[in-house]
Amino acid sequence: MFTRLLVATGVLAVLTMVPGPDMAVVTKRALVAGWQDGLRTVGGITAGLLAWGALTVVGLAAVLAASATAYTVVKLAGAAYLGFLGVQALLQSRRGRSESPAPAGALASAGNPWRTGLISNLFNPKIAVFYTGLLPTLAPPGVSPHLGMTLLVLIHASLTCVWLGGYVLALARARAFFEKPVVRRTTDRITGVVLIGFGVKVAVSQP
Repeated sequence: MFTRLLVATGVLAVLTMVPGPDMAVVTKRALVAGWQDGLRTVGGITAGLLAWGALTVVGLAAVLAASATAYTVVKLAGAAYLGFLGVQALLQSRRGRSESPAPAGALASAGNPWRTGLISNLFNPKIAVFYTGLLPTLAPPGVSPHLGMTLLVLIHASLTCVWLGGYVLALARARAFFEKPVVRRTTDRITGVVLIGFGVKVAVSQP
C-alpha cells in the first residue's frame, strides 16, 4: 500500500507542476497585487480542489464528466472567466505604471483573490474528468474506495498549495525586477495572452 501511495504521490506531483490556468491566475494576482494576494489566490484554488474532491467522493463529479451538456456549460463559463481575467491583464498593461507600488484602491479593485482562485478552479471541468478518470487508478489497495479517493484528493490539494505557494514566494523575491514599468507591462501582456489562450483551450476541450 505504501509503495502504491508513493507512486500515486509522484504522479500527482508531476501533474501539479505542469503549468496551467491556475498558475496563470496566480501569476497575475501575485504580480499585480503582491505575494499576499498571490497566496490568498492559492488558498482559493486549493479550496476549489477540495470541493471537486468532495463532489468526486459522493459521485456528483462523475455525473458532470459523463454529461455533455453539463460539461459544456461549465467549460464555457470557465473559458469566459479566464478570458475576462486575460482581458483585464491586457488592459492593465496599457495603463501608465510608475516605480511606486499601486495604491491600495487599485489593488482592491482587482477583486477578492481567494474568490478569484476558487472560481477559476471550480469552472475547470477538466478537474472533474481528472478526479473521476485518473484518481481511481491511483487509489491504494487495501482501503475502501471512498477513503482512498479522499486521501488522494488531500494529497493533490496539499501538493498544489505547496507548489503554487512556493512559486508565489519565488516571484516575491524577484519583486524589484517585476516592478520595473517595462517588465510589468510586458508581464501583464504575456499573462493576459496566456489566460486568454487557456480560455480558448478550455472552450474547445472535449471530456
